[in-house]
Amino acid sequence: MSNLTSKKLSDLSYSVLDLVPVLKGGSAGDSIKNTVDLARHAEDWGYKRYWMAEHHNNPGIASSATPVLIGHVAAHTTSIRVGSGGVMLPNHSSLVVAEQFGTLETMFPERIDLGLGRAPGTDQLTARALRRDYNGDGQDFPEQLAELRAYFQPGKQAEQMSVRAIPGQGLQIPIWLLGSSGFSAQLAGLLGLPFSFASHFSPENTLPALGLYRNSFQSSDVLEKPYSMVCVNVIAADSDEEAKKLATTLQQYHLNIIRNTRGPLEPPVNNIDSICNGYEKAYLEQKLVRSIIGGPSTIKAQLERFLEETQAEEIMINSQIYDHKARLHSFEIIADILNDR
Repeated sequence: MSNLTSKKLSDLSYSVLDLVPVLKGGSAGDSIKNTVDLARHAEDWGYKRYWMAEHHNNPGIASSATPVLIGHVAAHTTSIRVGSGGVMLPNHSSLVVAEQFGTLETMFPERIDLGLGRAPGTDQLTARALRRDYNGDGQDFPEQLAELRAYFQPGKQAEQMSVRAIPGQGLQIPIWLLGSSGFSAQLAGLLGLPFSFASHFSPENTLPALGLYRNSFQSSDVLEKPYSMVCVNVIAADSDEEAKKLATTLQQYHLNIIRNTRGPLEPPVNNIDSICNGYEKAYLEQKLVRSIIGGPSTIKAQLERFLEETQAEEIMINSQIYDHKARLHSFEIIADILNDR
């Protein structure tokens, strides 16, 4: 494992994961406008990537048509990389994904990332409505991935294929594998691909998956050595007290998941204990154990500890904050810390 403990936060690349949350009392249109606004600010603040995730049949998330949103955000920014965190490959034909991202890369050269996951990004009933193979469960993900990568091959290799992705063929689109457990971590390592781990909702698997990725890594034409990005919940404000209140929105988001009552993002509350029982509170503590919440000094200290523990090459920030101005301010505080300003 490479030793990054001497590296400063200001040496890291840092990026944004946007779930395009629909707010209580708002609309999907409002959320997309907020996404464009955040992306523009993130670009100004030095964030490297702006990723959006594929979710379906969820009234609180407006990013179901992920490639469409990627094109929209890329068109309203100039330099930040825009991509998927991720596209759930088993939901789609590999050819369609290759054509979509080939088109995006053609429109926005050297700015598009293709992050891939193997989970459905939804419930099983919706997954059945999405997929061409009703029996698909993601176990053939390696084969689908190989098919997708073949569509991007250049030259004679691609020309010999009976079906080609146009646009797509010959384009150098970075492919990332995303995961919340060990499956994609090991696959990314064996293929020599960059790996992004979802610590923001699977904190207990973070270190084992990163270790598996690094231990299984084999150099490739893509990477000579492992490159890991870890996504973490970060909610920053001017004080610890203010941040903790903002974070009750994130807590309610996870409460709605375990209660199976998914809906729009809720405004913060004064006391999370007043709306959850002991079992639910314990669940929240487990799920959000690696979440970083506080004022600037607290955020900096916890990010430094997170870097030391994960040895990540890049950090991706997820911030489920109800108020858009407060969300912007959170990302600005984080950028100031990471830029050592």
